[in-house]
Amino acid sequence: MTQQFGLIIVGDEILSGKRTDKHFSKVIEILSARGLALAYADYVGDDPDRITRTLQCAFASGDVVFTTGGIGATPDDHTRQCAARALGVGLELHPEAEQLIRERMQEMAREQGQAYEADRPDNVHRLNMGVFPVGAAIVPNPYNKIPGFSCAGAGLGRVYFVPGFPVMAWPMIEWVLDTGYPHCFNRAPQQEHSIIVFGGLEALLTPLMQQIESSHPQVRVFSLPSVDHPQHGRHIELGVKGPAALVPAAWADMAHGLHEVGARCGTELVRTL
Repeated sequence: MTQQFGLIIVGDEILSGKRTDKHFSKVIEILSARGLALAYADYVGDDPDRITRTLQCAFASGDVVFTTGGIGATPDDHTRQCAARALGVGLELHPEAEQLIRERMQEMAREQGQAYEADRPDNVHRLNMGVFPVGAAIVPNPYNKIPGFSCAGAGLGRVYFVPGFPVMAWPMIEWVLDTGYPHCFNRAPQQEHSIIVFGGLEALLTPLMQQIESSHPQVRVFSLPSVDHPQHGRHIELGVKGPAALVPAAWADMAHGLHEVGARCGTELVRTL
């Protein structure tokens, strides 16, 4: 079975439009560079019950899921606690996370020309960023040492929790993939083959689309209509996508079917995913 990859993006600031999400497109890029694809993405606000339900699904999925945001130690950060609730386990200060956080605090004190005071209230509070669900593993953070974490889900699945800051999250996600999942890289190359159908109506092409999916069950058909394209005007981009070895036969049937119905076609597009 091909390993599936998912993404959960947490934060009211994304849903309110206060900040624009950058993770979705970047994670697609990171996966694609390794011959992988994003299977799904969820956006969740800072509601603990909803975050918990979303994480329960992620843990049960058997997928590799990346979760960005909400792992800090301010009152609006709920992800660490919700992960523990979703797993039905407690929270504890992870010893390696504690060490890394203390190292970071010592570095900050030196940079500011101050003595490090381990018992100072703000330094004690910072250790909460290393309080993870029992059994969690560390995800190293090359930017400032404050780690993320991961927890095992069902089967081969695991959920990885990284900060919402792209400068931290993206290299952490790359580290997870490069250290934990190189065996998945480029194992199932995907291809997409499509064509512009001028003035086409989807209803007229639906029987052909259904026929292709029935004859080629591992290949998916897609139809992207446009009504006001500056170059093509009203048209449909009609195509097939799936395992690279299986797409050519499905495309041959698609091209034959378009010819049979007298479709007026334009540019063909072939893309490796």
